[in-house]
Amino acid sequence: MITSSLARSFGQIGVLTAASRILGLLRDIVFAAFLGAGPAADAFLVALKLPNMFRRLSAEGALSNAFVPSFAREARENGGASALRLASEVQAVLLFVLLAVVVVFEIMMPSIVMLLAPGFSTTPERFAAAVALARITMPYLPMISLVAFWAAIANAHDRFVPGAAMPILFNVCMIGGALVIPLLSGELGVQKAKPVAFGLLGAGALQMAVMYVVLHRMGKVPHFSFALKTSAIARRMWRKFLPAALGAFGMQLNLIVDLILASLLPVGAISWLYYADRIVQLPLGIVGIALGTALLPRFSQAEAAGDNEAVKTALGGAITLGGFLVVPAVTGLIILAEPILTGLFAHGAFTRNDAGMAGLALVAYAVGLPGFVLVKILQPAFYAAGRPGTVLKISAVMVITNIAGSLLLMGPFGHMGLAIATAISGLLAAVIMMLLLAAAGKISRAVLSPLVRILLASGVMAVLLWFLRPVVADLASVVRLLILVVAGGGTYFAAAALFGAVPVDLLRRR
Repeated sequence: MITSSLARSFGQIGVLTAASRILGLLRDIVFAAFLGAGPAADAFLVALKLPNMFRRLSAEGALSNAFVPSFAREARENGGASALRLASEVQAVLLFVLLAVVVVFEIMMPSIVMLLAPGFSTTPERFAAAVALARITMPYLPMISLVAFWAAIANAHDRFVPGAAMPILFNVCMIGGALVIPLLSGELGVQKAKPVAFGLLGAGALQMAVMYVVLHRMGKVPHFSFALKTSAIARRMWRKFLPAALGAFGMQLNLIVDLILASLLPVGAISWLYYADRIVQLPLGIVGIALGTALLPRFSQAEAAGDNEAVKTALGGAITLGGFLVVPAVTGLIILAEPILTGLFAHGAFTRNDAGMAGLALVAYAVGLPGFVLVKILQPAFYAAGRPGTVLKISAVMVITNIAGSLLLMGPFGHMGLAIATAISGLLAAVIMMLLLAAAGKISRAVLSPLVRILLASGVMAVLLWFLRPVVADLASVVRLLILVVAGGGTYFAAAALFGAVPVDLLRRR
């Protein structure tokens, strides 16, 4: 059973993450209406990929996973002041490296875009737009990396709300930029996403300001210094960061491979994959990322205290809660892929054909969703135990699987083949992690019983949706989607209560 402390932290993060994902969904609806799935959208999505990819490598992913356990251990052994000095040293190196990366990329942007999207060479206007937009978005990298690093410091003090609220500010600024597109699209042509690119920089500045105020009130702002000399504890942290970064790069390499190969497919393939992925990111963010964020500090503290039972209890509870929320989501996404894409995005420049093509990718991504959620939940256990090398090896397996699968499947299945390969790689990584943690005595077989009950409840929901979908087929797309979602969700929760599949702590906390 999940501990009340973890349930409370997950609830805080999950609610804010849900709000940010819903705003993100609104942002993507606006994007679809104004940009569609053509060359302008493809160019912007390539430009957005660069800062997002390096953000996950720098602060949000690998560095956080290496930093939080070191920060927690230093605070436990030598006090808060020593831990804050460690944060200051890490921050100095982080800013120096990221600013250097921005300068190099700004100079070499045409070559970098050509490397990421070689298929753009056949459409010069799309290529030029991607280069121009990428030069605008690239400075967002040090901004959001610093914000994510500061959020990691707050998380280490069990202050999860500020970091979880940052994407809300991001989405508000991006929506604001998108609403300017109709006013300037005639002047900008294929570069009509420029207002959104500048909105990205505004989001970065606003997020930095808010996060700085939060840490200042906590008295935990790291000192700004460009003295790159580091202490022994910082050097140990960076040694842990290297395999963690390589492991995170494996995840990003999967995305890069998909981008490169999608650029070789017909115009629109990049956008179809993007919109399908955005739907999958809703449950992944609310469940997987929120649970992973809440678990890492607890794992770090438990490992530092040598309390294996605490790790085992938290992992079992997280897997059960994750399964309760994700399994019905997967079921719904597979059965309702086309109605979801049509109801949400098939307006304005985004056509019904675009919705159908994106729906094919959504089905494949949905199959892999349990794997990606489990990876988010299980990874912190390896980092907290000082085993980033294991994550690196698993990431290498993922990359090899994804590349081989993509090359084999893109020929017969097009963009859907890329999504299938991605799903297979995520499921494989989750299975490997589960087996390793079970062998280490950190996962109990007790999690199987609630998961079976969750599958039964999801099966009842699937039967209802399968028979209800043709009944409402002639209704307006938005009305049809609303009826299917409400009916499916209500049926699942009723069946879950009947089968005893609802986690006890959810009932207590409603």
